[in-house]
Amino acid sequence: MTRLLPHLDPDFLSQFLTGMTVNFEIAAVALALGLALGLLLAWARVGGGAAGVAAASIIGLMRAAPTFVVMFFLLNAIPRNANLFGLPLAPSGMMAVAASLVPYSAAYVADAGVAAIRQLRAGSPLGALLFLPNVTRAFFVLVMSSGAGAAIGVNEAIAVLLRQAELMPTLGDRLILFAIGVAAFGIPLQTGFALIRALQRRLSRVMMRQQEETTP
Repeated sequence: MTRLLPHLDPDFLSQFLTGMTVNFEIAAVALALGLALGLLLAWARVGGGAAGVAAASIIGLMRAAPTFVVMFFLLNAIPRNANLFGLPLAPSGMMAVAASLVPYSAAYVADAGVAAIRQLRAGSPLGALLFLPNVTRAFFVLVMSSGAGAAIGVNEAIAVLLRQAELMPTLGDRLILFAIGVAAFGIPLQTGFALIRALQRRLSRVMMRQQEETTP
C-alpha cells in the first residue's frame, strides 16, 4: 500500500467519489424511466387480452436486450449535430448509458409489478409491499451495471479507476487499486442487498402469520 500511494494522482480520491455519484445518477435515471415504462407494462400484462400478450412480448424482448448493443445504437443512431427547434437530440454519454439500462430496469419492474398487483387483488397488501425491496435491488444492480459507461468515455468511477491503473508501475499495484475499487462498490452494495434480504424475510414471515391466522 505504501508503494502504491506515491503513484496515485493527488485528486484520485475526489475524482473517484465524484465518479461514483455519476454511477448513482445513471442508475437513478434508468430506474425512474424503468418505473414509468415497467408499471404501464405490468398493468397491461395483468389486464390480459391483446394488450397483455403484447406487453408480455415486449417484456421478454427487453429482458434479452444487450446493454452494450443498446448503448452503442443510441450513440450512433442519432447524428451528433441533430437538433429540434435548436435543442440537441443526440443523447449525452451519461444519458446513453442510462437509456441502455432501461430495458433491464423496465422488465424487472414489470415482473415485480405484476406480482404486486396480483397480491393486491388477492387481498394481500403486505405481499404487494415486496415490490419496494425488489425495486431497490434493481437499483443496486443498475449501479453496478452503470460501469459500462467507461467504454464510451463517461467519467464515472470505473473510468477513473482505469485511468489511474494505467499510471501504476506494476501489475501488483494495479491489482491492489482494482481491489480498492471493488471494495468501494462492493461493501455498500452488499450491505444494501443484506438489508433488502432481511426486509423480504420479515415481510414474508408477517404474511405467513397473517395467512395462518385467517385460515380456519
